[in-house]
Amino acid sequence: MKLTKKRKVANKKVESGKIYPIHEASSIIKEINTTKFDSSIDLHINLGIDPKKADQALRGTVALPHGTGKTKRVLVLCGPEHEEEAKNAGADFYGLDEYMQKIEQGWTDVDVIIATPMVMPKIAKLGRILGPRNLMPNPKSGTVTPEIAKAVSEVKKGKISFRVDKLGAIHTSIGRVSFNAQQIEENAKELIHTLSKMKPSTAKGIYFKSIYLSSTMSPGLQIDVKTVSAV
Repeated sequence: MKLTKKRKVANKKVESGKIYPIHEASSIIKEINTTKFDSSIDLHINLGIDPKKADQALRGTVALPHGTGKTKRVLVLCGPEHEEEAKNAGADFYGLDEYMQKIEQGWTDVDVIIATPMVMPKIAKLGRILGPRNLMPNPKSGTVTPEIAKAVSEVKKGKISFRVDKLGAIHTSIGRVSFNAQQIEENAKELIHTLSKMKPSTAKGIYFKSIYLSSTMSPGLQIDVKTVSAV
């Protein structure tokens, strides 16, 4: 593959084989960005776990201190008694039958779906559509709850959900290139600390096998786990 001039310049700023302290990587990742738009800053974490074991199939949520830099579109699936609450909390869409029908017809133009416990039996059939898109409401991710206003507010402020893939890795956005280095570092640390607390008691050996920080179309920077305090 032929590299662009910008990518060649970016590659020169990255030392091959170097493992970067988190604060240094957070600064360099801004310098090696080659896009004209506000690129996503992503964290890629390879964990020493076996996702095939139920207690090691990690999934959860974390409230990033500086948000993700992206306004998320939220759909609340609920009965009429919760629609006003969802609206006042800032939900982009709310209701039940209308949106269930739209989803069955292929509409999934949202980032997060929150549901009340009462409607879960009714929307269970949507799992085949929403599951592969990681949109199906789930108690473990805080998206099945009677506290609609709180859930919507947290998502809008920067709460994200994550889950390991079949290889035991987590890939998620933690900000934008327009963030300053300190904001990027603090968001990264928040996710890493959360995962540290979630380490399964049955996991053996090295837990954080590797951590990489990257932006859209940029080289990845390997992070020195020891520089992330409390891990």
